[in-house]
Amino acid sequence: MGTVVGTAIFGTANFIAASFFGLNIYVVIASLLITLLPVLVMRSAEPRKAYRRDRDRIKGNFQGKSYKKLFRFSYYLFFVLLFVFFFERAMFQTEQGIFTGGSNNLGDLPFHLGAIFSFTDAANFPPINPSYSGAKFSYPFIADLVTAAFMKLGIGVKDAMLVTNVFWAFSLLVITERFVLKIAGDKLAARLASFLLFFSGGLGFIWFFGDYSAQSKGFFEFLNSLPKDYTIGDNFRWGNSMITLFLTQRSLLLGMPITLAVMTLLWNCFSGPKDQKNEERHFLIIGLIAGLLPLIHLHSLFVLFILTGFLFVFRHDLWRTWIAFGIGVCVAAIPELIWSITGSATHAAKFFAFNFGWDSGDQNIFWFWLKNTGFVIPLLIAGIAAVLIAQKGKSETERRESDLKLYFYIPFVLIFVLANIFKFAPWEWDNIKLLIYWFAGSLPFICLILAMLWRKAWPLKVLAAACFAVLIFSGGLDVWRTASGQVNALVFDADSVEFGKQINLRTAPNAIVLNAPTYNSSAVLSGRISVMRYPGHLGSHGIDYAGRGRDVTAIYLGSPNAVELMAKYNIDYVIVSPQERTLPGFNEAFFRQFPVRAKVGDHILYKVR
Repeated sequence: MGTVVGTAIFGTANFIAASFFGLNIYVVIASLLITLLPVLVMRSAEPRKAYRRDRDRIKGNFQGKSYKKLFRFSYYLFFVLLFVFFFERAMFQTEQGIFTGGSNNLGDLPFHLGAIFSFTDAANFPPINPSYSGAKFSYPFIADLVTAAFMKLGIGVKDAMLVTNVFWAFSLLVITERFVLKIAGDKLAARLASFLLFFSGGLGFIWFFGDYSAQSKGFFEFLNSLPKDYTIGDNFRWGNSMITLFLTQRSLLLGMPITLAVMTLLWNCFSGPKDQKNEERHFLIIGLIAGLLPLIHLHSLFVLFILTGFLFVFRHDLWRTWIAFGIGVCVAAIPELIWSITGSATHAAKFFAFNFGWDSGDQNIFWFWLKNTGFVIPLLIAGIAAVLIAQKGKSETERRESDLKLYFYIPFVLIFVLANIFKFAPWEWDNIKLLIYWFAGSLPFICLILAMLWRKAWPLKVLAAACFAVLIFSGGLDVWRTASGQVNALVFDADSVEFGKQINLRTAPNAIVLNAPTYNSSAVLSGRISVMRYPGHLGSHGIDYAGRGRDVTAIYLGSPNAVELMAKYNIDYVIVSPQERTLPGFNEAFFRQFPVRAKVGDHILYKVR
């Protein structure tokens, strides 16, 4: 929790300071010092006592030998190695150019690189949208800003992304485990939860065996040359969390562990006794942490809003605690929301509309969810039933504990229902940012029933193992495909990389560049702000880009008002590369009247102002 909370504080401090002084090594060091300020609590005796207790407990965990300790060490080592090998494929560079090993990262990697380089090389503070000049950068950018801050300390972009991704993913692992442990009260269930989260998937393994039987390769040879993903594509929309969310959407990778940590603390209060001293002060601080989410991952804050609303109803006797939490959230979140909204090109109305069945299209909704999530919903129902059945013959206190688990889960059910009736983003698939929290909230019940079956007679052990295998098989295939290096998608070729460097060297940091509306323009690598980039990203962020898109086309056609349009958007330089030459009606002769500022192969940069 300290890792992700510290990241949130560090990123927010950098944002505020850099907005006044720019992002430089002095701002980064000052932000680190601000992040370390909570260490001042060690001046009090109680925190020092708690620290010594935790230190002795950790020391004890490393002393002595046992199979239990070996298993626990191997469990965490497995995930650390998995995260290193997996996230190492997010970006890598060869003589041929910059590649990604993520099948769904082809467009997202340039988007994040564009944000990072705009912070490091374009003095983009206060941040404006690097993909849409003149508009506030309302996309949650703290994850990319933290990466940029590490680059100011001398770390390369690839290593900065790798280190942050691995640490955030490991934090998510531990926090998810603790979240499930607190609610389910079962250590085995908590261990299983991590596998289900990171290897999530549906029934795609059935298609895998179909593809295997239709070709002549051996099983392991086929496993090392998988032709496609088996959790996302034409037949599936849920997607494995690692390849469709945590690799591509770095904001969620940072926001989700923070949110689950806050949820765990909310559960501790919700399930505790009524007379809780000092909770108001503690939850004011927790609220301040949660209030940093608008610039980290806004959908996560929406989930917390729904959850705390229900907690207020079910435990109104703790109203002082919930109000303290709400005040803390408002103090931190409202200024960030006001900043994001003011001057933004995002149209809020595009983020809400009726859309039944999430991304199921014309498919039967029940088959759609069974195919995409496998045994998740059946096991969820079985887990809830097991909690209800276990209440029989129990004491009133034990029944109350079971009831609280079910009450705490109701908001997650509501999230699932709402995400299947409405869309909360211009692109309906982005409801996955909410649905992943429904899945996380369901894990205590799913993993609890698996743990209960595993402790029964051997036929039920076999059933538990089979269900567990079904839950992780498809996701495991997709994660393996990425981590083993089977995907090598070229994002920027060698000339584009060199051209990006030349743009950086030969233009002012605040220059505005015109390029074709694509995701992988060399402007991305220069850090310079573009008039307009990939329409898919702009549309998913609620930006109405149609008018500007027509103007960009008119300029590249050399229309009579092209010079006037370039002045309208304050364009300093125009890129002409193989991407621009594919535009219908492209008029290269029009740009020859302007001086050439840089040239690499077929890539030319014209100075137009």
